[in-house]
Amino acid sequence: MNGAEIVPGVEALIAEIGPVDGPIASALRAVHRHRFVPPVGLAHAPDDTVRLIDRDADPADWMAAVYTDTSIVTQLDDGRSAVEDLDGDYTSSASAPSTVVELLRWLGAERGQRVLEVGTGTGWTAALLCHLVGAANVTSIEIDPVVAGQAAWRLAEAELRPHLVVGDGADGCAERAPFDRVHVTCGVRTIPYAWVRQARPGAVIVLPYSPGFGTSHGLRLVTTRDGTAYGRFPGFASYMMMRSQRPRPVRPPRGPEDRRHLTTRVDPRTIAHAPAGADLAVAALTGVACHGSAEPDEDGDLYRMWLSDPEEPGSWAVVDWRPDAEEYEVFQVGDRPLWDEVTDAYFRWVSWGEPGRERFGMTVTADGQRVWLDDPGRPL
Repeated sequence: MNGAEIVPGVEALIAEIGPVDGPIASALRAVHRHRFVPPVGLAHAPDDTVRLIDRDADPADWMAAVYTDTSIVTQLDDGRSAVEDLDGDYTSSASAPSTVVELLRWLGAERGQRVLEVGTGTGWTAALLCHLVGAANVTSIEIDPVVAGQAAWRLAEAELRPHLVVGDGADGCAERAPFDRVHVTCGVRTIPYAWVRQARPGAVIVLPYSPGFGTSHGLRLVTTRDGTAYGRFPGFASYMMMRSQRPRPVRPPRGPEDRRHLTTRVDPRTIAHAPAGADLAVAALTGVACHGSAEPDEDGDLYRMWLSDPEEPGSWAVVDWRPDAEEYEVFQVGDRPLWDEVTDAYFRWVSWGEPGRERFGMTVTADGQRVWLDDPGRPL
């Protein structure tokens, strides 16, 4: 790869992310992002606006988007190019450079270490890892054969040849183990134990933990000699979900007996807009997923919060906020009282002194995972 190529946007991007120095800055200067971004994509700005970028139609705009700290959606609905239209589920992207850099910092990969990357995507992070540890030490796995093929082509064009695998990243890559580092670029709710099993004692695993309630979290785990991994949540990290762990759509109620209308005095925005520590606590205590949206309807302003049970799509709830209401409507379906469980968990977090994300951690064993507060001896 010609690392001497001068690309003015690289320095502007490093300055925008800043501060970035040492090996990661060197990797950003050597591995140019524009080599790995497709000609057409959806640039997703921090203010949640999305616009189509097309290298052939407007090369300057395309290049400006590539060297801005923004994610670029490259695939919709597991197979459609973003050029077809703007609507659909985002299923592959070039992640925002600041997020990429943050995870690489947490990973702390050094020359000669063996790295497993879960989620090749466009291939840019794999290329950065090649620069950091050497291409022969990088194994990158991608579940989508088309995405994997495009990444392989771009890596070859950049004269980089890591070991590429088409398969489910949840299985890891046992034939290339043991790994010193595991770098995950898709959101996971349940950490596959294969990643711990295939890692050396003392290895670092970095991943976006996305339990589905509120915000997502970066998780940095360190493995031990007895096959356990311990770690904490150093900050925010949000990626598209691993395909095998995507939430299932909720089911309609079976009949009138399956539906309950209630009211609550708790403003649903109190729960939905709570800090990251509350999100971690509620997710760990209940396993419930949520999302919300604010929009006007025929009766005026409305904030609607959806709750669901990822393991049982037949259990879900909707809570509506409207201005000047003394109580708020709750519509609940299924056997679980989701709203009650969520509010109980939230007020337990309040009773603990509202601990922040940095006070929580996770233990992963062959038997499963558990979130704890302050130390592993205090599981939630």
